[in-house]
Amino acid sequence: MTRVLVLRPEPGASATVERARKRGLRAVAIPLFDIEPIAWEAPEASGFDGLLLTSASAVRVGGDRLKDLRGLQVYAVGASTAEAAREAGFDVASTGEAGVDRLLGSIDPKLKLLHLAGEHRRAPDGAKQQITSVPVYRSKPRDKVDLETAEGDVAMIHSPRAGLRFRELVDSLRIDRRNIAVAAISAEAAAAAGEGWSAVEASATPTDDALLVLTERLCNKVQAT
Repeated sequence: MTRVLVLRPEPGASATVERARKRGLRAVAIPLFDIEPIAWEAPEASGFDGLLLTSASAVRVGGDRLKDLRGLQVYAVGASTAEAAREAGFDVASTGEAGVDRLLGSIDPKLKLLHLAGEHRRAPDGAKQQITSVPVYRSKPRDKVDLETAEGDVAMIHSPRAGLRFRELVDSLRIDRRNIAVAAISAEAAAAAGEGWSAVEASATPTDDALLVLTERLCNKVQAT
């Protein structure tokens, strides 16, 4: 059976592996990055109408400063992010399941939002809201990643940074790209992974569910050849 490489950081990697195995896929977690907190100061909450969260990592590693922002309603991308926010004591006003751009397009354009983000964040495209981003965590590349036996696998790419890092590691190990298929969560992530793979495709929507559907299809394609 074709192996699926789940490359996102923990705890997301283990969660995706569990969901993949429920679909009958042979998935393993091989994170390319570790999430670590960075020092940050919480702005005055009264200057904002809500809190924009695009990753559960912002809540998981945000620390004690989060308590100063609990009066703000949360606009979350993804169910796991919304659940992490609730567990941290926040009220969730809206949850988007198709990426940050779709979420922002569905809420009041006049909102002033505080975005607790990663250090390598992507600015939302065409957002009408006034958004102030504050980095609260970074994704640190792991020095040692076991990809020696990756040939014949399908790699799940959850971000453009992961696509670039995976490409660099595969090339540094002199692994033949033509023997690996890439399932990417977005067109940007697919582009970052580059060309030359046995297949490289982007999921229909930027969600873990859609990425798993694509991954399963690529696994079936690989096994049929």
